[in-house]
Amino acid sequence: MAVSSSLFTSSLQGSMVAPKTLKCYREYMGSPSNLSCGQSGYIKSMYLTHSRILPSGKLSKREQIEGVSPKDRIQCCAVQVENAPSFSVGKKFQLDDVIEAQQFNRDILGAIFEVAREMEKIEKNSPGSQILKGYLMATLFYEPSTRTRLSFESAMKRLGGEVLTTENAREFSSAAKGETLEDTVRTIEGYSDIIVMRHFESGAAKRAAVTAGIPIINAGDGPGQHPTQALLDVYTIEREVGKLDGIKVGLVGDLANGRTVRSLAYLLAKYQDVKIYFVSPDVVKMKDDIKDYLTSKGVEWEESADLMEVASKCDVVYQTRIQKERFGERIDQYEEARGKYIVDQNVLDVMQKHAVVMHPLPRLDEITVDVDGDPRAAYFRQAKNGLYIRMALLKLLLVGW
Repeated sequence: MAVSSSLFTSSLQGSMVAPKTLKCYREYMGSPSNLSCGQSGYIKSMYLTHSRILPSGKLSKREQIEGVSPKDRIQCCAVQVENAPSFSVGKKFQLDDVIEAQQFNRDILGAIFEVAREMEKIEKNSPGSQILKGYLMATLFYEPSTRTRLSFESAMKRLGGEVLTTENAREFSSAAKGETLEDTVRTIEGYSDIIVMRHFESGAAKRAAVTAGIPIINAGDGPGQHPTQALLDVYTIEREVGKLDGIKVGLVGDLANGRTVRSLAYLLAKYQDVKIYFVSPDVVKMKDDIKDYLTSKGVEWEESADLMEVASKCDVVYQTRIQKERFGERIDQYEEARGKYIVDQNVLDVMQKHAVVMHPLPRLDEITVDVDGDPRAAYFRQAKNGLYIRMALLKLLLVGW
């Protein structure tokens, strides 16, 4: 791994800490106290979060956000290194949590994908890996899940870690008794080293991250975001299409409620000359916040009602399910939207030979089963890639690079 552009050594109460980057990263929650310096001076110990790293005890993220006393600060000295990438290669991963796609920059994405490729080798050749031996992951899922929950649990076990799980926390946890999310998180962090959480409310993962002193991974928060899905989606596109710059992507289906397409749009904006087509029924069009974000980043986007035309132009047709559970009592709107755009053999016939069909799954009838046999149907390979990405994230968050 290459050397970071700015490194420092630090001491905290006499303990040496591995080199860290001095490139300024503002934590996604926007707290100015979590901004590291780019010159000699003091920074707060945003990296020293876990008792495994700091034997004398840990600082919770709440303590870091609210401030620590001068004796707890790290005195640092920058060392300039020529021709180096912008991401840290010290022991500690740049992020304390994975909450939203905006946290990642292009260099970090590339580095995570490198680790994911290493995880693929481990999964195939070293089933007895002990990289995460002694660590416990808690999966806290308030909404149903198959791929996300099981791939995280598989990832943890394939790296030698252990799993504590609740499949339906909304019904089979103390949430059914009225316990707050914050109290649940405070309790579970006493039992585990990392929490993977799916919740029905947008923003719930951020609330958990502010509360917890251990890493939180957002496994989907209502109609908000699903950042690990976006990571595996971009990883899949790179593997299948062979590039990320200059691609055309058609996002199809439930774009208003689809947290996967929202997160994917944020990540695609990191790349050059990308064009995104939005194809959806009127009732579930992509929301303006994503459109405004793409415009602000110079990403070309277009809304279309013609799936066949879009499919003929795109490198990726990313189909999504119309999510009945997001409509509540508006069943008439759900029925209006369902079945309007279906990927079938006719769509395959107009697609380019190198293009692929992707889907976050589960599917209902929005991709016909006869598509499965076509080599351009990438959605089951996409799901498998989720294992490698999640192995990489668990490794990075718990033990670093």
